[in-house]
Amino acid sequence: MNVVLLLDLIGTLTALAAAWLWLVASGRRVRRISRNETLDAADINRIVTAINRSAALNRRGALAAGLSALAVALRFMLDMLPS
Repeated sequence: MNVVLLLDLIGTLTALAAAWLWLVASGRRVRRISRNETLDAADINRIVTAINRSAALNRRGALAAGLSALAVALRFMLDMLPS
């Protein structure tokens, strides 16, 4: 397998991974609470856990997008090299 094909494959797979991770992160909803409801420790824990999970998925999505951009940039650089 030559290097150009490998970089194309890495770029495509990491772009798909980034899209999937961000789709999963955006699909999780935090339960809304009413004005009359009092927050207890379990409610706060659920909110913090949901925020932390979303942040972790967003970090992974950003990392995958960065890897995809790096693979595509390296592939373009290889194309620019004189033969």
